[in-house]
Amino acid sequence: MKSLDPQEALGIAPQRLPRHVAIIMDGNGRWAEGRGLDRIKGHEAGAANVREIVTRCARLGIQCLTLYSFSTENWNRPLQEIAHLMKLYVKYLIKERREIMDNGIRLIQIGRRVGLPEEVLRELDETVVMSKDNQGMRLCLALNYSSRVELVDAVRSIAQRVAAGELDPDQIDERTVSDALYTADLPDPDLLIRTAGEMRVSNFLLWQISYAELYVTDAYWPDFHEEQLNQAFRAYAGRDRRFGRLAEGS
Repeated sequence: MKSLDPQEALGIAPQRLPRHVAIIMDGNGRWAEGRGLDRIKGHEAGAANVREIVTRCARLGIQCLTLYSFSTENWNRPLQEIAHLMKLYVKYLIKERREIMDNGIRLIQIGRRVGLPEEVLRELDETVVMSKDNQGMRLCLALNYSSRVELVDAVRSIAQRVAAGELDPDQIDERTVSDALYTADLPDPDLLIRTAGEMRVSNFLLWQISYAELYVTDAYWPDFHEEQLNQAFRAYAGRDRRFGRLAEGS
């Protein structure tokens, strides 16, 4: 019996799938605490779950997947937890290279590099360079990321162009700002998924998600598997995205 391709199995026409999916991967610590485990075990389970979701999105033909993996505010967590998270990033970047290459995924990072451990940057850069010519899904890690910091960096960049005489202030428009963001080469997210039931966007892609569809699930990130992702895509496919226009027939 011939197996269905991923899109056929999902039952959604390709044009009804989002091009760019952004995910706030929340709930690792609570997942562990609910099982009487150390929070670090939750982060390990969350890291292990990334492969399933990344692979599923790549095989569905999603163009871009952005994962909110570490915010600038996360530096306020206990030092031991931060150190373990950084080790997990190194381990992930090394372990998943074959999966990234086998699926034609191109890895990129958004966020400030300053402050990240040298070992993380080394493995990150190696994986980015290794996958730079891949033509499949772009996997964007928001690592040491803050949307407000991103906007500050964009404003500084634009101000420098104005000061250098390269740009007239009257020429500044939304495109100018978008092109100065870390995500300049990416389409804006169509779908923002947040796990663990929290009803906030937590300083994530504030400019870019202006018209993204929001999907919040109570499932903690380690429990957010293929079926939960399918539910999010089905919910998205059933929505009428009007971008400020009236619905047809109104």
